[in-house]
Amino acid sequence: MDNAAAAPAEEQATLQITGMTCSACAARIEKGISRMEGVSRANVNLALEQASVGFDPKVVSVPKIEEKIRSLGYDTVKETAAFDISGMTCAACSARIEKVLGKMPGIAEVNVNLALETAHVEYTPGMITPQDIIAKVDSIGYKASLKEDRKETADRRELEISRKRIKWMISALLSLPLLWAMVGHFSFTSWIPVPELFMNPWFQLVLATPVQFIIGWQFYVGAYKALRNGSANMDVLVALGTSAAYFYSLYLTLDSLRMNGMNHTVEMYYETGAVLITLILVGKWFEALAKGRSSDAIRSLMGLQAKTALVIREGTEISVPVEEVVIGDIVLVKPGTKIPVDGEVTEGLSSVDESMLTGESIPVEKKLGDPVIGATVNKNGVLKIKARKVGRDTALAQIIRVVEEAQGSKAPIQRVADVISGIFVPIVVAIAALTFFIWYLWAAPGQFAEALEKGIAVLVIACPCALGLATPTSIMAGSGRAAELGILFKGGEHLEAAQGIQLVVLDKTGTVTAGKPVLTDVLVSPGFKGAPELAPEDGFLALAAAAEKLSEHPLAEAVAAGAAEKGLALAEAGSFVNVPGRGIKAAVQGREIIVGTRRMMEESGVNAQRWLDAMNDLEQQGKTAMLVAVDGICEGIVAVADTIKPTSREAVAALRGMGIDVVMITGDNERTARAIAAEAGIDRVMAEVLPEGKAEAVRKLQAGGVKVAMVGDGINDAPALATADIGMAVGTGTDVAMEAADITLMRGDLKAIADAIKMSRKTMGNIKQNLFWALGYNTVGIPVAALGFLAPWLAGAAMAFSSVSVVLNALRLQRVKL
Repeated sequence: MDNAAAAPAEEQATLQITGMTCSACAARIEKGISRMEGVSRANVNLALEQASVGFDPKVVSVPKIEEKIRSLGYDTVKETAAFDISGMTCAACSARIEKVLGKMPGIAEVNVNLALETAHVEYTPGMITPQDIIAKVDSIGYKASLKEDRKETADRRELEISRKRIKWMISALLSLPLLWAMVGHFSFTSWIPVPELFMNPWFQLVLATPVQFIIGWQFYVGAYKALRNGSANMDVLVALGTSAAYFYSLYLTLDSLRMNGMNHTVEMYYETGAVLITLILVGKWFEALAKGRSSDAIRSLMGLQAKTALVIREGTEISVPVEEVVIGDIVLVKPGTKIPVDGEVTEGLSSVDESMLTGESIPVEKKLGDPVIGATVNKNGVLKIKARKVGRDTALAQIIRVVEEAQGSKAPIQRVADVISGIFVPIVVAIAALTFFIWYLWAAPGQFAEALEKGIAVLVIACPCALGLATPTSIMAGSGRAAELGILFKGGEHLEAAQGIQLVVLDKTGTVTAGKPVLTDVLVSPGFKGAPELAPEDGFLALAAAAEKLSEHPLAEAVAAGAAEKGLALAEAGSFVNVPGRGIKAAVQGREIIVGTRRMMEESGVNAQRWLDAMNDLEQQGKTAMLVAVDGICEGIVAVADTIKPTSREAVAALRGMGIDVVMITGDNERTARAIAAEAGIDRVMAEVLPEGKAEAVRKLQAGGVKVAMVGDGINDAPALATADIGMAVGTGTDVAMEAADITLMRGDLKAIADAIKMSRKTMGNIKQNLFWALGYNTVGIPVAALGFLAPWLAGAAMAFSSVSVVLNALRLQRVKL
């Protein structure tokens, strides 16, 4: 029985989550989902506010997972799209559409209106797209299109940032008089006038209450949800600290009224909770602004997509949204416009700027039959292309998907932060309680207010927000910047692993070399008479190329292409005979031409002895040499070679400069392989290795504990790519390359290998800086607060600054230049 066939088909859902405030929230959701039957893995990313879940649909469904998230005290985001539906004739039609769409994974609610011919669909972004919904409606015999004017397109993150800004501004307005009154208590600020009203406990109560229980209500809700589920988070610390200050002040206010009617000289602590809440909200606002910038890479990639396409349907040119282009459509692309989808040229000649995909600034010529990629720019000619891939299947959509998955994944180093965050809050609460009792019983006996202040400072300074943000923000910024440089990391674990690469194995053909043989040498007998108007070498090449033009062998094509580049006119050949493994024979302008190996000459009765030394020299250089006989006399040699890419030598030197060894692996013979390797500056060569033997060769290199990266084209090197510690595919983002490799290098430039490793090192260095700051901040901050050197409001400011500083440090990666 086929085990693969027996294995359950796993599905993946990406859910947007609201209500998380710190890494403890993310850890709790992750743990809760992971314990569900049928869930194989769950990653919750605090910075992206996303959960990525792998599950068996036969055991558990997305609604059940969403229900679990809600039971933990959080919620998932839904989006709504409106569609125009055509083709409905009765209520049965609308009912059928509702039923079919309702069964699609990721759709929460469907409402089809027969009279208005519209459908409103509530769905989970990340699991399904409006284009998937349109395709499904089309598949059951109706027609759907997006109602662009009624689609909810408001950016949730921008809305959230706006709400946070309004909240902290209102909180600051109410807290300012309280802060002013607090400043008036200090002897060194006695010169600052404080209005009598500001010192009134009842006035302070009126200002502090809405800050505590309306603006700060989110902390109570978050704390309740956390405690109800048997855990603790940042909200617990904030709610405990601010409530202690508020209710103690309320007690003093009431006691003052009871004792003296109204005593303005009693020191209140209303400002402690109000200013704390304000500072935390300011910090959260800055944090949200900074986190929003970490998704710039995705937004810039999405911005590359064409918005509309000019489609020829029934002989008429019509402009349609790019989402409505279907496979098989003929798309007209005018000069200076973006190609809307992946396809194939059916008519026209032009050059296309593919720099967004490959990093190559020189436009690529496109003619009949050539493939084109969506989002690239047509430069100077009119093209008609046949759509081959649309929507989520285009190369750009795949790139965006890879980047999104990488940004949402966890690097192994994050587990350290997750473990620490999970136990951190209970320990802090215990330390705060201990601080209070030490101050109340020994340090300042009987001074309840002073002891309470020290305990509150410990609670606030220790909020673990920075710890939870340290890793995901760096992963997001690092992988996003790498994507802009044409380097796609498939996940956070690969971004982390690449930094440790000690040896890089380069496949020869298509990786070190261009993968296409070109004419390199033409050797001819002195005084050879070809065409009278041509020099001996050109006349000789024209005859050889005319004979080879009828062959489909890559070496023959290289000879013909070489003659074409020189502008030589090639005569028509006749009597063509192909001798497999030997060469060809043909008649050109009444002359018999033989092109081939030594054995071909021997079998044809041609003496090639005087050319054999030159032939050996060319082969020593890694070139394929072919003898050419004209009318029974061997007149010379043409040689072709798969030349190395212009940047290969520079790339190898860059890797060596980073302390990384380089090995070239190939199926070619030893002599050719060593010649190519020497040209690229590579000392170690593994030659005559069959494709199936490359994986074993990688295993042998790994045997000594060496971390090995394999670089190939992602297709015939797939086993070796999978075996290596890191597999890198050099290509233009094909399905196979992306599936086979851990990292895809969109540029054909081998310098991208060193860039990928540098990006990994810089990102991991950035993560370590963040973790050091976050842990160091708490390690230093807690004892400083416990010893009484930090007022609660200063502790709140420091806590807010720590989170913002971690995110801003991560964002430095977006400006990295390699």
